[in-house]
Amino acid sequence: MIKVFGHTSPDTDSTGSPLIWAWYLTECRKTPAEAVLQGEPNTEALWMLNRWNLAKPQIIADVTAGDRCVIVDTNNPAELPASIDQAEVIEIIDHHLLAGGIKTRTPINITVRPLACTATIMHDLIGEDMARAPEGIKGAMLTCILSDTLEFRSPTTTPHDRAVAEKLAADLGVTIGDFAAEMFAAKSDVSAFSEAALLKMDSKEYELGGRQLRISVLETTSPQVILDRKAALMAAMPGVAAEDGAEEVLLFVIDILREEATLLIPNDFVKSVAERSFAVTVTGDSVVLPGVMSRKKQIIPVLAV
Repeated sequence: MIKVFGHTSPDTDSTGSPLIWAWYLTECRKTPAEAVLQGEPNTEALWMLNRWNLAKPQIIADVTAGDRCVIVDTNNPAELPASIDQAEVIEIIDHHLLAGGIKTRTPINITVRPLACTATIMHDLIGEDMARAPEGIKGAMLTCILSDTLEFRSPTTTPHDRAVAEKLAADLGVTIGDFAAEMFAAKSDVSAFSEAALLKMDSKEYELGGRQLRISVLETTSPQVILDRKAALMAAMPGVAAEDGAEEVLLFVIDILREEATLLIPNDFVKSVAERSFAVTVTGDSVVLPGVMSRKKQIIPVLAV
C-alpha cells in the first residue's frame, strides 16, 4: 500500500491533495494507495473533510524502510518524516521551490509546477480520468485551490488555477463566493486552540543570517480575534521556538479581506528583520504590511537581516 502525504502541520492542500492522489492511484492506476497526514489538520481542512464527507486520514509519526511513499505539497526534508530517506519515495508532486536533500533509491516521477496549488497540478495530471472523480474528490480539489489562492486574492494565483476552480465549482453546482466565505469562516475559528498551537498551525522552517526561524502565518477574515491574543502569542514564541530547535518565531496574521498582513514584533531582532525586509518603521509590538498575502512569494523571498 502506497502512502501519500504532504508536509507537517497539514493545511487544506496538504490534507486534500493526499486524498486526491490516493484516489487516483487506487481507482485509475489500480495501484492501492492511502492518504496519511503528519499531524492534525487545521480547522479549514477539517471543515473540508466534513463538507465533502471525506474520512480523515490516519496520522503517522514516521515512515519505515518498507514504506512506498508519494510526497505532495512539499519537497523539503525538514517538513517530512524523520526516516524519509529509509523509505522508498516513488513520486513527488509540488508547487514550491526546490529545497533539495531528498534521496531516492531509483529514478522517480517529479512534477513541480509554478501554480498556486498542488491540487491544480493533480487536476492536470489526472486528465481525462477526472470524469470518473466522485464529488468528494472534486470538492477537495476546489477547496484546496480556493484555500491556497485565498479565493484568487493571493499573488501566487495563476489564470489556470482560477480556470480549474471555476470548472470544478460549475461541476459541483456551488457558487465560489459563498463557498469560500464558509471556508474562511472555518479557517478563522481558532477559539479552541492554544497560543502554541496557533504558532505551529501553518509554519515553515527557514534559515536567515545563520538563525533558524519558524515563519508562521494565520490566514483569517477576523484578524482582531487573533490580535487580541497578541501578548499571549508573543509570550509563547520562545517555548515554541525551543521545542522546534529554532531561535525565533515570526508570526504573520493575514487579513484575507483587507489583503494585508500584521507581523508581531516580540523583540529587537524581529523588529530589525521587519524594517530591513519590508521597508517599514516599527514603533510598537506589531506592524501592518499592506498587500502582503503570500509567505511563499512575498515573505520568505524578501526576508533580510
